[in-house]
Amino acid sequence: MIHSIRSDLPSFKELRFQPGLNILLAEKSPGATERQTRNRAGKTSLIELIHFLTGANCDPSSLFKNEALVQFSFEMDFDLKGSQTVVKRSGQKPSRIVVGEGDTQTWPIAHNLDRSAGELVISNTAWKTVLGRLIFGLRDSTGSDEQPDKFGPTFRSLFAYFVRRQLAGAFLSPMRQSEQQQTGDQQVALSYLLGVDWGIPQQWQLLREREKTLRSLRKAAGEEALRSVIGATADLRTKLALAQEHSRQLKEVVSKFSVLPEYRDLEIEASKITRQLGSFSDDNTINRQLIAELEQALEEEAAPHLPDLERLYNEIGQVLPDAVLKRFDDVKNFHDSVIQNRRSYLSGEINAARQQIIQTEEEMRRLDARRAEIMTILNAHGALDHFNQLQTELSRVDAEAETLRQRFAAAEQLEERKTEMEIERGQLLLRLRQDYHEQEEVLKQAILAFEETSKSLYTEAGSLTINPSPNGPMFDVQIQGAKSKGISNMQIFCFDMMLMRLGVKRETGPGFLVHDSHLFDGVDERQVGKALFFGAEAAEEFGFQYIVTMNSDAMPVTLPKDFNLDNFILPVRLTDATEDGGLFGIRFE
Repeated sequence: MIHSIRSDLPSFKELRFQPGLNILLAEKSPGATERQTRNRAGKTSLIELIHFLTGANCDPSSLFKNEALVQFSFEMDFDLKGSQTVVKRSGQKPSRIVVGEGDTQTWPIAHNLDRSAGELVISNTAWKTVLGRLIFGLRDSTGSDEQPDKFGPTFRSLFAYFVRRQLAGAFLSPMRQSEQQQTGDQQVALSYLLGVDWGIPQQWQLLREREKTLRSLRKAAGEEALRSVIGATADLRTKLALAQEHSRQLKEVVSKFSVLPEYRDLEIEASKITRQLGSFSDDNTINRQLIAELEQALEEEAAPHLPDLERLYNEIGQVLPDAVLKRFDDVKNFHDSVIQNRRSYLSGEINAARQQIIQTEEEMRRLDARRAEIMTILNAHGALDHFNQLQTELSRVDAEAETLRQRFAAAEQLEERKTEMEIERGQLLLRLRQDYHEQEEVLKQAILAFEETSKSLYTEAGSLTINPSPNGPMFDVQIQGAKSKGISNMQIFCFDMMLMRLGVKRETGPGFLVHDSHLFDGVDERQVGKALFFGAEAAEEFGFQYIVTMNSDAMPVTLPKDFNLDNFILPVRLTDATEDGGLFGIRFE
């Protein structure tokens, strides 16, 4: 239980609590104006104070970073595992926790305690480890909100069910102690508090994280940015097979490749021979054409026929004298000599051309044989630069095949992981059902505790359901007319009382339950009276402390017989009617 809360702030109103029900009342004073609302009296500040002294984060927006409060320390005297302990903390040095001289030797990290300036000091992280171990029996905890055992229960997550914070949205749902609380954290925390296997919902949350990553990858794979990196499995399988076959063929060619050092010289010689053969072929063509022309000229070279010339003269009536005939004989002989010489010359030219053709063809046969020899060598060997080109191409093809292989493996992994996760989800559901079957008595106690509490408030009892689902354990509460704000808040009251009773029975939990006045907003006055009566009775019966903050005008009038709320109202009364009427005794923004 909490014994007292105090501060070295001179104007702070020290609060002293008693076992059982405690009511911190904010009164509506006659001098209060509409602007001086009781919401600034400090009722919610009490909730923030308890969280501050039990390791809550103290960021720049924290109440205790306010200029009016930051230099002052706040203390809480409370029972910690059967030993009365004092804890002190300030907004100026929020990571420095000062603890009293209690039974610290039994603490899980007693070696982290440091005695300085006459005080026993521990870090806020270590303080949460101590609280987690001693209050909830947590093991292997760092005390922070991020444990090495990822998604396991943490002190802060569990504690927030017993001191709900309006500022965190804790009065929106019985199952959530914060509006921002994730499904996995809720399932783990409630499973732990109920006493069933919390490791199963922890595995479910780990699975959700992997599924979230997988969904992101699959979504990205459908976009252009990643499609070229992963792609479809079937398409990649085909491309990979083709690339691997291309690589195999190139490797075979490279393995059989023989480099010839003189390859380039022989290639040049073969090209030269080809050019020479072409030139010789042209020469032979020219010579053959020359022979044809010479032979035609030779045939046309013939002396004119002399008797024809005589007949020509006779026909014109003239008779040639003998002298003229003699002259014709001389001319004929001369002309025959010229013709003979011409024919002899043409025959010589023809023979020379034919001889040139014979010689050229002989040289062409020799060159052609040499070229054939060179080509045989070149066909059997390769040049070094050609070999290097083949190796470069092989490296490129191998790299492409490896990229395709990695993409194919990634695509296959995505599909396999999806299948594996579906199987794992089914296995977790089987494990959860088996655990609930084995822990049937534990679940029954929770159901009956909720039913008993709701029955004390309403004619028809509400119900708590705990259902194993494909998305982990699902918790739900039902009270007739739960759509109204008041009845919805009473669901939270019944749920918290159920957790408190189970915790006391299992000897776990802080030993106190704190409800802000916001819990009773919109609740029928009769139900408020019944709730306070039940809280007082349950606290006395089960041995826990129940602290409530309330507004004076919301105090119920209709109460069970012999139940006097005045016996539970704390001596300190808060009001916002005056500057010093709040919990801190000062007004600040």
